[in-house]
Amino acid sequence: MSDPRPVALVTGGTRGIGLGIATALAQEGYALCVNGIRDASAISPVLQTLGDGATYVQADVASDAGREALLDAVRSRYGRLDLLVNNAGVAPRERKDIMEVDESAFDWLMAINLKGPWFLTRDAGRWMIEQKAADKDRGCAVVNIGSISADVISTNRGEYCVSKAALGMATKLWAARLGEHGIPVWEIRPGIVSTDMTSQVKERYDAFIAEGELVEPRWGTPQDIGNAVAMLARRDLTYAPGQVLVIDGGLTMRRL
Repeated sequence: MSDPRPVALVTGGTRGIGLGIATALAQEGYALCVNGIRDASAISPVLQTLGDGATYVQADVASDAGREALLDAVRSRYGRLDLLVNNAGVAPRERKDIMEVDESAFDWLMAINLKGPWFLTRDAGRWMIEQKAADKDRGCAVVNIGSISADVISTNRGEYCVSKAALGMATKLWAARLGEHGIPVWEIRPGIVSTDMTSQVKERYDAFIAEGELVEPRWGTPQDIGNAVAMLARRDLTYAPGQVLVIDGGLTMRRL
């Protein structure tokens, strides 16, 4: 049975930035499918916070079979897809100098951070084009969650920086390709956000913030990123295909 509400698929949507995004979209009236790799039994408390009809699909976006299962589940449960948020991503298993990174670690990260969103956008985009052909007023869109690491280098996690830089180009490519069908594609680049991923370097970033490196001197929150996605979901930003929203407290703002 199809759901009359607009439907959002948020990959990596059960914790951290992804959960912040899912929560914000639930407040906007979206029916939600969130995705991750943890067992479904561990997700039940999260689903209860996301409103009526929220579902979880355990799938690996790095694999073709996982992406196919994910979209099949959305189609079966909701019968529609209005918003894809490519949020799932990983940091390097180990922070290593780029001279020391091995090929398997590089490939693992790229498969999740770049290949996953690339092909999920392709397949979801095909479905969105079908929906737009049947109903030209259907408001389909894609949001990629990148990182300021697309521009700000860290030589001890270079593969992560490369994956986010490439995702930035992917955003522009898909914005151009899907734009002709009235499907906008945008990117959000978070700065220092308090999540599991950044908890391992909390002391370093605490000191960085205390030293005045941010215009707004605080950690970012998943809610900050969720608010930005909600703004895009409402179509508050118009006439701006492929644009990047930098949500970083002013970290990358040039100052003298």
